[in-house]
Amino acid sequence: MMRKLTYYVAATIDGFIATEDGSVDFFPVGGDHSQAITAQYPETLPTKVRESLGIAKRNSSFDTVLMGRKTHDFGVRTGTSSPYEHLRQYVVSTTLTESPGVGVELISEDPLGRVRELKKEQGLGIWLCGGGELAQTLLPEIDQIFLKLYPIVLGRGRPLFGGGQRLPKPEQFRVITSRVFEDGVAFLKYSRIR
Repeated sequence: MMRKLTYYVAATIDGFIATEDGSVDFFPVGGDHSQAITAQYPETLPTKVRESLGIAKRNSSFDTVLMGRKTHDFGVRTGTSSPYEHLRQYVVSTTLTESPGVGVELISEDPLGRVRELKKEQGLGIWLCGGGELAQTLLPEIDQIFLKLYPIVLGRGRPLFGGGQRLPKPEQFRVITSRVFEDGVAFLKYSRIR
């Protein structure tokens, strides 16, 4: 069985994952959604956050993370060039010339081909943590979308699927589970219809 590529991401109800300058601090931290999702997907927390919270739980869903350069740069601004040391880390960039950090592999060309290779390997799932432009590029290989949908309208920002490319045909997904938390966040899991 092939590994699945899952786009696990937070978004506003108008479809943005960050402000235009890449900030995500408008997403509320805490609440009942945070505890529930963290319990289910602890590997999606940065290593330093896991350590500060005392989370030592083994990875249960993902053992690999993919991120675009802008998403990785956000981690660098928070003080680390290797944000997910507990996962195999890949940064996709055509502008970087070398690995951006210890334990981080650079994918500088053919990200779709590299993802297809990763999906054939043994292991847990592959987490695409951002950003929207990379999600647009990897859309043909995205098997699932796990969306933390916040009850916020941002107006402008970085879209869930960026790049502005017109698709040859619409890509279809179906909801496989959904849960609305008391704090208003909805957690929706989608699976691709093939």
